[in-house]
Amino acid sequence: MKTITTADQFNELISGDQKVLVKFYAGWCPDCTRMNMFIDPIIEEYNQFDWYELNRDELPEIADKYDVMGIPSLLIFQNGEKLAHLHSANAKTPQQVTEFLSAQQ
Repeated sequence: MKTITTADQFNELISGDQKVLVKFYAGWCPDCTRMNMFIDPIIEEYNQFDWYELNRDELPEIADKYDVMGIPSLLIFQNGEKLAHLHSANAKTPQQVTEFLSAQQ
């Protein structure tokens, strides 16, 4: 998963035709660490998405703009629009994440 470090980079990535998945996280977040332990096989299985991560503490204006109230949250973008949002309360297990991704196909 590649890291997004600037707002310009984020805006460029989400504006394309390809579906882009962005994981919002923070370094202090225990649920984010837990997700990191199970996400790699999911990334391999759902490789139709370009996967990125964004530290919400480093780019809070983006998190605010897209209503990321809890972390980790997974958001899918295409052509500059948010298509789907898996809120943190529903992103705690591999099953929850794969059910969300399956529903996006």
